[in-house]
Amino acid sequence: MEYQKMCGRDIEKSIEREMSGDLESGMLAVVKCIKNTPAYFAERLYKAMKGAGTKDTTLIRIMVTRSEVDMLDIRQEYVKNYGKSLYTHISGDTSGDYKKLLLKFCGGSD
Repeated sequence: MEYQKMCGRDIEKSIEREMSGDLESGMLAVVKCIKNTPAYFAERLYKAMKGAGTKDTTLIRIMVTRSEVDMLDIRQEYVKNYGKSLYTHISGDTSGDYKKLLLKFCGGSD
């Protein structure tokens, strides 16, 4: 908000205008994470499971590192932004012991 007051545009627009490539992507990720951390991780989880194939490395990293930090908040953002629970999405996208483990990290269905 302060940046927008000073410059007349939001910081994301300035980053998109002034940067490109990996630097732009990295800076936009930092801004998203600072503005709303649970929404940022909900988006990353959604993208990890969207479409054909699962980005297992991303899925595992986020589920493990956030399970004891803010998983409940991430689950709430997930439902709000994507219309179904993270638990349901994991259940439909994974199988076996891998699925059981991820669902334990998830902490329950919403």
